Amino acid sequence: MAAIERTYSMIKPDAVRDRHMGEIITRIERSGLVIERMELAQVTPEQAAENYRHLADKPFYQDLIDFITSGPVVKIVVAGPAAVRKMRSLMGATDPLEAAPGTIRGDFALDVNSNVIHGSDSPENAEREIKLFFD
Repeated sequence: MAAIERTYSMIKPDAVRDRHMGEIITRIERSGLVIERMELAQVTPEQAAENYRHLADKPFYQDLIDFITSGPVVKIVVAGPAAVRKMRSLMGATDPLEAAPGTIRGDFALDVNSNVIHGSDSPENAEREIKLFFD
């Protein structure tokens, strides 16, 4: 049996505003992954800046910070075999126009700048993000 892995995911302000939280959480649970921890919260500007520091030189950086701090989010720690890959598959492509129907972004997101969900892209980043958003 594959080792259990933890990952971090965040239901973004647009999905909270549009009341997609329940469906997204249901999809995660139906996939066989386990939600270990979950919290409705506001991302602080400091957390946002730290999480997206690798994008600080991009022209869309400030818009990203403004968006992620614009309303409540649902922070989630998810666990299971290959949890990072499984969550990324559930989420779909970052650009909703490229996301397959049946994925979270394919079904709920309208554009790449507000694409309803974030997920860690590696186990290392998952641990960093879990510490940043839950410690």
